[in-house]
Amino acid sequence: METMATPQRALPLPPYVRIKQHIVQQIGAGRWAVNEQVPSENQLAAQFEVSRMTARRAILELTQEGVLVRSQGLGTFVAEQKATLPVLEVRNIAEEIAQRGHRYAARVLRLERTTAPDTIAASLELGMDKSVYHSLILHLDNDVPVQLEDRYVNPRTAPDYMAQDFSAETPNAYLSRVAPLTAVEHTIEAILPDARVAQWLGLNTPQACLQVLRRTWAGPDVVTFARLIHPGDRYRLSGHATVPARPAPAKSSGDSAS
Repeated sequence: METMATPQRALPLPPYVRIKQHIVQQIGAGRWAVNEQVPSENQLAAQFEVSRMTARRAILELTQEGVLVRSQGLGTFVAEQKATLPVLEVRNIAEEIAQRGHRYAARVLRLERTTAPDTIAASLELGMDKSVYHSLILHLDNDVPVQLEDRYVNPRTAPDYMAQDFSAETPNAYLSRVAPLTAVEHTIEAILPDARVAQWLGLNTPQACLQVLRRTWAGPDVVTFARLIHPGDRYRLSGHATVPARPAPAKSSGDSAS
């Protein structure tokens, strides 16, 4: 088992990442509605005391990610967001497969300690050039690949992650024990996998896959950011939500009893 370095104070996030987070938070909080114009590059640059190029990078990346849409000569606006599932349970895929009476297996393709790419550092709310754990695992149902799990883990929340045998226990099960989740965030969309992902999933012809991007928290800390890719014809996601009943509207004094 490798020796853990002494924890250091996280470095500040890059300015463009802070601007991106600010914009996403404003949209998520409902302060900026769909089709509403967002501040210009010059306004954001002044607000965050950065160069216009830095503000432009934040807006450009959010445009590429589908959060914003630019209109030539008019400005940048909040884009129509893709439909989201209100509740998606965080389940252990090994248990799901076993419950169907099938045989579960896992292939650990990669388990390493690495420097987090900028986007991963931002997702884990860590500073630049921080070391994180990375695992790439193929999950199989009766020897057929049903999920490729590409996961990054905050070492502070699961310091013994690298010492685990993930062919015997899933990362989900391990992390649920050592850092029980208190919050979860999902983004779900259809994608066309690249050649390497298609090869790992055993896809001989191009086909759409379902991609789940998941972040989980334990208290104030982001524990993990995972990208889960499922062949569209081999896996189904489901969720369950209980919607509280709305109270009946109060009758005005002029209403008659039924």
